[in-house]
Amino acid sequence: MESRVRQGFRLYKPYYLSTLALAIPVVISQLGHMLVQIADTIVVGHFAGTIPLAAVSLVHSVFMIVMVVGLGIAYGLTPLIAQENGRKDHAECGLLLSNSLWINVVSGILLFCLVFFGSMIAIDHLDQDPAVVKEAKPYLFILSLSMVPLMIFQTFKQFAEGLGFTRQAMNIILWGNVINMILAVMFVKGLFGIDPMGVRGVGYATLIDRCLMALVMGAYVFKSIRFKKYLQYFHVLRLDWARCVSILKIGTPVAMQNVFEVGGFATAAVMAGTLGANEQAAHQVAITLAATTYMMASGIASAATIKTGNSYGKRNTGRLKRFALSSYWIVLAFMGISALFFVVFNRYLPWIFTSDIHVIGIAAQLLVIAGFFQLFDGTQVVGLGVLRGMGDVNVPTLISFVAYWVIGLPIAYLLGIVMDLGVSGIWYGLTLGLLTSSLLLYLRYRHITI
Repeated sequence: MESRVRQGFRLYKPYYLSTLALAIPVVISQLGHMLVQIADTIVVGHFAGTIPLAAVSLVHSVFMIVMVVGLGIAYGLTPLIAQENGRKDHAECGLLLSNSLWINVVSGILLFCLVFFGSMIAIDHLDQDPAVVKEAKPYLFILSLSMVPLMIFQTFKQFAEGLGFTRQAMNIILWGNVINMILAVMFVKGLFGIDPMGVRGVGYATLIDRCLMALVMGAYVFKSIRFKKYLQYFHVLRLDWARCVSILKIGTPVAMQNVFEVGGFATAAVMAGTLGANEQAAHQVAITLAATTYMMASGIASAATIKTGNSYGKRNTGRLKRFALSSYWIVLAFMGISALFFVVFNRYLPWIFTSDIHVIGIAAQLLVIAGFFQLFDGTQVVGLGVLRGMGDVNVPTLISFVAYWVIGLPIAYLLGIVMDLGVSGIWYGLTLGLLTSSLLLYLRYRHITI
């Protein structure tokens, strides 16, 4: 038995190492996106109070639905680039970038309009604390302005990552987070002669940060020698309907997958808000920590997409399967450690975000539940990543809908609201939704590859 384990490890070792080499910068990049939300939560929680912290929770719940639509659409470029690069079609890679830039800029503008003409009105009708809504609306508007620069940044990031170059985006995001944190403290507290802005301050910090990131990422792609053979075919006016459709055929279902999942968690946050400001703030603390590990698992999933997409383009099924299974094992190991960390330190981690004893007590209970759903959260996102690499996005979209909106959320409402288990009941429902998604996506992968 032991010798078989060793043989298996030796067989898969190159795939573990190759996946990790690609995944680690992507993980740090994904974590960097999450650190913007973490920084906002920390600054507001410590410097502004519980009501502003609840406002941040409400805004992130609403805005994240819009943002992940954009990120999903932008993500449609990555598997196509990986597949075409596997076929060594450099011209097609450059042309795909041209069309993706158009798609993402237009998407950013439309998503801003969706927030301005939709979410800003809808937020008044979610049965939330009026004081929380008053704090939330200006912050939501400022965040919506950052959608266009974020989509431009994602265009060049997904292009580079599809080609296997992941470190530069990681560096840009990390430095962007440093700038964001400094500006957030300055604006919220009112340092260096600036009037204190409260929650609006973190919105302005994020907007400035994303504008800078878009400029730097674009400059990196256009100036780097490693992309010259692709960019000689790039032209901003080379808009081709067939290529736009091919990008959207992947990007739109990915966006819908994101909406079903993040929308489920956002709906859970609104449910928590109906229970009270303390419950909503505690939900924000716990979901921020859980989302941090999720974003890191999402980085592993992105590496799985690139590796399986490249193998799919080369029609190498054996290589594809080994990269897929390697990604599953890596995420299981990582999320298992994260789960243990959440359970052991559940009473200490909430102090990072707030000193409110009532909020900390509720958040500590939620972190124990979060520890259990870590494994399901990690394996379901890797399942999505593997299937995206093979261009399989429609059935996984249906799976995401069923898992969160047919199973997870109705049970969350039943347990949390109807049966009066409170915010813990809501999280039990979310856990069941993640378990369902994880199992069905793995069965889908086995069905396609066997």
